[in-house]
Amino acid sequence: MFRSRSKDEQAATAKVTADQPQQPRDPQAPKGRPTPKRSDSQSQRRSRAQTPTNRKDAAKAQREARRTDMARQREAMASGDERYLPVRDKGPVRRFARDYVDSRWCVAEFFLPMAVVILVLTMIRVPSIQSIALLLWLVIIVLIVLDSVLIWFRMGKQLQERFPKENVKGVKAYAVMRTLQMRRLRLPKPQVKRGERP
Repeated sequence: MFRSRSKDEQAATAKVTADQPQQPRDPQAPKGRPTPKRSDSQSQRRSRAQTPTNRKDAAKAQREARRTDMARQREAMASGDERYLPVRDKGPVRRFARDYVDSRWCVAEFFLPMAVVILVLTMIRVPSIQSIALLLWLVIIVLIVLDSVLIWFRMGKQLQERFPKENVKGVKAYAVMRTLQMRRLRLPKPQVKRGERP
């Protein structure tokens, strides 16, 4: 009952299946899928042929792909092309924030040049000049804070008016961080002139 089938039984079943005629497919019957275009099949063959066979080639191909992506992103940063920008810079809301900052003068963008001047003044061993330098530090910091707060609230109001249904989380901080960079060093590059309304 539980023993395995004998060799004779196995041979008999194999003979029965071999005797059954194989039905050939009708040449007029549809094959169930459309015939691919020649260009598609050639491109698929080419991509299969170019698939790396070992880990070293795969890593090299991955590095090349990453390098081309980074080059494309750098070009997009310079030209403002939305398609290839990094995720943090994509979208109409972020573009508006950049244009809003780039269209106005900001105190924070002059921080680095002013910091160099103040540091030079503090190195001079004259007490009155050193006290002026310390006062300049205080004035610059207060002006940057006031300007940033002004941008924060004004831009928040504009975002609510222009993009009521969009997610604006983190956009105001993104704009304030952009003010800290000098205009010519900002990435993506400014797309509007000063005084233009975004």
